[in-house]
Amino acid sequence: MAEEKPEKKKLDLQRRPMPKQNHWERVKNFDEVALGYPVAAAVEEASRCIKCKKPLCNQGCPVGIDIPGFIKCIVEGDFGSGIRKIKKTNALPAICGRVCPQEEQCEKTCILGNKQAPVAIGRLERFLADWEAAEGKIEVPDMAPKTGKKVAVIGAGPAGITVANDLIILGHEVTIFEALHECGGVLIYGIPEFRLPKAIVNREVNYVRSLGVKIYTDFVVGKTRTVNRLLEEFDAVFVGSGAGLPWFMEIPGENLNGVYSANEYLTRVNLMKGFRFPEYDTPVKRPSRVAVVGGGNVAMDSARTAVRLGADEVHLVYRRSKAELPARVEEVENAEEEGVIFDLLNLPVRLIGDENGWIKEIECLRMELGAPDESGRRKPVPIQGSNYRVSFDAIVMAIGNGPNPLIQMTTPGLDINKKGGLATDPATGRTSRPNIWAGGDIVRGAATVISAMGDGRIAAASIHRYLMNREGEAPVT
Repeated sequence: MAEEKPEKKKLDLQRRPMPKQNHWERVKNFDEVALGYPVAAAVEEASRCIKCKKPLCNQGCPVGIDIPGFIKCIVEGDFGSGIRKIKKTNALPAICGRVCPQEEQCEKTCILGNKQAPVAIGRLERFLADWEAAEGKIEVPDMAPKTGKKVAVIGAGPAGITVANDLIILGHEVTIFEALHECGGVLIYGIPEFRLPKAIVNREVNYVRSLGVKIYTDFVVGKTRTVNRLLEEFDAVFVGSGAGLPWFMEIPGENLNGVYSANEYLTRVNLMKGFRFPEYDTPVKRPSRVAVVGGGNVAMDSARTAVRLGADEVHLVYRRSKAELPARVEEVENAEEEGVIFDLLNLPVRLIGDENGWIKEIECLRMELGAPDESGRRKPVPIQGSNYRVSFDAIVMAIGNGPNPLIQMTTPGLDINKKGGLATDPATGRTSRPNIWAGGDIVRGAATVISAMGDGRIAAASIHRYLMNREGEAPVT
């Protein structure tokens, strides 16, 4: 009698939804919108993985997480082993699981995505990180013997924290110098509480601190001390100072009262707890009609913050159509649910003030889409004579950021790239100075959290080889 073949597993194309606050409730608070998977839903979602012989999802992860490995652990109910697998290459899983654009990285290469919905890799990563925190069993990895080498890290954002994590485990003494009074960089000042609670950021930073990393806050490298001065004490320096210099459109009226950069607006609300005034002494004007200019995640964050601060109407003004929005799909959906009005195919050309110097109106030009540009998106083309004006009492410019030039200006011998940041070798993160490395937004301009972390891992491996006189070796994994 012929042996029966095992039944082939049927593809499960139904992605498990993430529970979240109802939109009519969440617009009244700054609590986290997405609530995370319960255990049963996480196991069901993980069970959708078809265990590819040659998984492509790993290739889509900038920090090289063993994605099939941690998903298998969830299916088996071995959550402790799952989070250990993630933390071998990612020190910030609770953060990445919340804010990384998985749909453009690991999930984009998931085979199930060719049929319908890819496995919810980011949500499963968040599940394991939150499980670990809830259990209170955060494990410290095995640490290499002390090398006696000292590394200074400038900036406690995603790139700097990753470098510090990797190098302390490899046995080096690591000190972070952070300009602000709290650690986390853009995670703490730029991303709102309802998308990334500050307690989560503090938890991840404290994990790295528990490994022995020293952290000094309110320390502005370039003013408090220069990079060259740090090199008198440290064997190597990593620069991860981010892209904190806001861009403006350079149109008339941008200097009017009531016109904010997204950096200022979100920093006042997030880092300085403006949304909890008067408990925190950071008053934030609550205008009735707000226009946010831009179409990325920062624009969505700004618009959704304005909704929560009580604006009667919040408009998002973007020069392309909805299909070209660079923001994550789920953030666009959340903004729409919360009542943000999308003024698409519109380009601001002038801001108009009242007799007291406060913003009163915005003048826009209607656009239409032409052929694709270098970004691959269809280029917006002005419709001549289509100008119109609309009343607003606050404008938030969320069109991007560039690197703050302080490090470059105070550190001779550093080459600058075309974005105004530090030029590095992408294979090592090394700058034009032999004992200085850099990564994240100071190199790329404003980019994703996970790409900054990927830069951090590359730089940490290169710094380790340099410190141990092994520069010809393959990267540390």
